[in-house]
Amino acid sequence: MTLDTLFMKRRHALAALASLAAIGSGLASAQGTAPSIVRIGYQKSSTLTAVLKTQGVLEKQLAPLGVKVSWHEFTSGLPLLEALNLDNLDFSADVADTVPVFAQAAGARLTFVAQEAPSPAAQAIVVKADSPLKSVADLKGRKVGFAKAAGAHYLLIAALEKAGLSLKDIEPAYLTPADGRAAFEKGAIDAWVVWDPFLSAAQRQSNVRVLADGTGIASYQRYYLAATRFAQARPDVLNVIYAELDRAGKWVKQSPKDAAALLAPVWGIDAATVEQANERRSYAVRPATAANIGEQQKIADAFFAEKLLPRKIDALDVALFKPGAGV
Repeated sequence: MTLDTLFMKRRHALAALASLAAIGSGLASAQGTAPSIVRIGYQKSSTLTAVLKTQGVLEKQLAPLGVKVSWHEFTSGLPLLEALNLDNLDFSADVADTVPVFAQAAGARLTFVAQEAPSPAAQAIVVKADSPLKSVADLKGRKVGFAKAAGAHYLLIAALEKAGLSLKDIEPAYLTPADGRAAFEKGAIDAWVVWDPFLSAAQRQSNVRVLADGTGIASYQRYYLAATRFAQARPDVLNVIYAELDRAGKWVKQSPKDAAALLAPVWGIDAATVEQANERRSYAVRPATAANIGEQQKIADAFFAEKLLPRKIDALDVALFKPGAGV
């Protein structure tokens, strides 16, 4: 089944729920008034958003604006952005750099609110420590596990290309991080491509070796997005969210042990693993400018060449939020 087919099926399913989910900001927008609820979608591993949610920061900071917060957890980035496009959400916590290109190809009207600066070492291709594979070139003919359409997918494409290979030269195994870990440990795959904190967990709990990370080939930048409708209606809310994300990112880097202690029970991972994973993420929140999002075009072109995207896109043809706007 192709990704665009999956998009359509998910979109129809979400559309059927739209009438039930059209609360808060969606209703207010339809009535022509400023939304009084911001519906935030996130994944369990959305680090900075997890910090804000756990500490209750946004609720406090948005109260003077008369805005409440509604939280909605998703298991992956693609359905999260589809919900955003279908007006079932207003704001999305960070998603991998590969996810927005699929949303663009599906015609989503999304606004890039912020970007985390590159964290290339936060995802890697790993093999078991005693594996005979010594380089990416050795992956030829081997079975490699990774999550389809994730940042790990692009890392693998870019790493193979640098080694003179392509996805046609390996046997792909599309696996979620949990399934990938299980397959890797029982030897069902020869290599595994994954990101933090799953990467750090594997390194600390299993005998693994990094074959290659993203350094020099895949920047791994994560994006925060909003429904364009909401961005136009409540730039004041986005300014608050942007400022708090920036503050949270600096706190995580300046107080690594405190951050790990806060996030460990949220993620269900030990604090030492969380701290290791956080060391490799920049958490440097910055505006999503045309100059900063240039790699998105490379990702889009690579996925189109692999027939993963249904059409070519101009990755720069997006709405970009400017922090401070509307103040």
